[in-house]
Amino acid sequence: MRASLLAYFGTREAEAKVFLGQIADGKHRALAWHARWFLTELRFSDPVAEFRGFIQSLNYELETGALLLARTVLPATDAGACAMELDRLAARCRELIAEPASARERCRVINRVLFHEEGFRGNTEHYTDPFNSFLPQVLERRKGIPISLCIVYLLVAQRLGLELEPVGMPGHFMIGCFAEEEPFFVDAFEQGTFRSPTELLLALRAQGLEPSAADLAPTPVREVLARCCRNLVNHYAAAGDAARSVLFNGFAAEFEAAYERHTA
Repeated sequence: MRASLLAYFGTREAEAKVFLGQIADGKHRALAWHARWFLTELRFSDPVAEFRGFIQSLNYELETGALLLARTVLPATDAGACAMELDRLAARCRELIAEPASARERCRVINRVLFHEEGFRGNTEHYTDPFNSFLPQVLERRKGIPISLCIVYLLVAQRLGLELEPVGMPGHFMIGCFAEEEPFFVDAFEQGTFRSPTELLLALRAQGLEPSAADLAPTPVREVLARCCRNLVNHYAAAGDAARSVLFNGFAAEFEAAYERHTA
């Protein structure tokens, strides 16, 4: 079926580009990803322009944004395969959750599946490898940095109906659960270790910082993706890839500019 559609679209380039572009920009996420796949295969799409369009849209959704970001460097990214892998991980968690289960108990199951059964871990050996920041590569290689491991964790939790939040602390990235009377935090880089607010504030003070409650507040998706871009600025610079360092610096600046225009 895909081969037939590719052949059909390939003989009608102008019309196909408009048709697929409209679907790719639409609100139906599954259809949008299929349209982007065809655009990529037919060389009709520009992944950098698509990500810039996403930034300008102000319609930020974590999974979509993480995959569009990855496509700027890995244009052959198969979004459907990534979604299926996240679905599989969530299905395994669902098998192990004994209802009724608290948010903390559900997180323990996610920890078991991701870090013990599946072997996800922090890439301490090659921390600045840019591939640590791209969702498809993290899913494939089972290693990443704090923010990318948190993104995997959040996307699995989302499929389970578990309300967790990204928390961009100074110098580290965590997952926050605010659904229970006492908030708790999950350190995905440390195999899902649970942390209390007090522990995290003390850790910040030990670094010579003067922490505030805002340091433990949920981080908007916009800022999560912008922080991924800022990490890649540094990691590509360390790898000697100045062009990509500049590219991601531009993305980070565009997130900031789009936000400022929206709030002006």
